[in-house]
Amino acid sequence: MRQTTSWSHETVLAAGAVSASKAREFVRVHLVEHHLPHLVEDVRLVVSEFATNAVTHAGTPFTVVLLGEDRLVLLTVRDGSPSPPVQVAAQAMDTGGRGLFIVDMLSRDWGVDISPDGVKSVWAAFDSYPAVAPTTC
Repeated sequence: MRQTTSWSHETVLAAGAVSASKAREFVRVHLVEHHLPHLVEDVRLVVSEFATNAVTHAGTPFTVVLLGEDRLVLLTVRDGSPSPPVQVAAQAMDTGGRGLFIVDMLSRDWGVDISPDGVKSVWAAFDSYPAVAPTTC
């Protein structure tokens, strides 16, 4: 069965200090608009990580794409660096290095695609329906 795209939103942000904040607001607005408030906090954390990595490591403008399909929300951040993010094992006192661990915990799946022209896309998928709490007997 083929999934169909029911909505898509895209924005381009500069490689600047306020861009992660703008990316968080972008996803918040569109998730609420599409009646997905249960995803707001998780997707905001993930886009914050992706945007911060784009600003810090790529240093190029980046594009945030939020796409809704049948039962899936896909977040993609594209930047101008061909270098993929690296998941590290942060130690207890480290001030960084936990971002991709958080992405892994909050999303259904995530990954990196690098196009032949060197554009990197980091993506994360989220189930669009709320988790159903188990019933008790």
